[in-house]
Amino acid sequence: MPIKLDDIDRRILRALQRDGRLQNVELAKEVGLSPSPCLRRVKLLEEAGIIDRYVAVLNAAKIGLGLSMFARVWLTAQDAETIDHFMDAMKQLPQVMECYIMLGESDALLRVVVADLDDYRRFQAAHLTRKNGIQNVKTDVPSQIVKQTYTLPL
Repeated sequence: MPIKLDDIDRRILRALQRDGRLQNVELAKEVGLSPSPCLRRVKLLEEAGIIDRYVAVLNAAKIGLGLSMFARVWLTAQDAETIDHFMDAMKQLPQVMECYIMLGESDALLRVVVADLDDYRRFQAAHLTRKNGIQNVKTDVPSQIVKQTYTLPL
């Protein structure tokens, strides 16, 4: 069940989504609070699990991982053991940025980051195989990023 947020909570969350390194004094000023109540609210949002963690968003291309591939995966079976094995395997692969179990045509959808097509081919041959419960993979290559955000609409 979603937690009720008031307008100040939403302003805090919007500001921190934009810049997670905001100092409490700057954040308090931006949201219209004094520093002490602002810090209390941030701590409550963290304790409630609304703020899950703080991360640095890296420029993938500048560190040699500029290609995202989307892999639609069909598993060898639909039983819990096969699905659990697949999920455990995907969690161990740093190239898999996102993994979703799907309702629909395919069983799973992956977003995989790699350096180039050869790197993806090697990744697919090594990891998207029967040993991880995978029967079939169809890979989609995006031609252009139109929008990529990590900011939830509040």
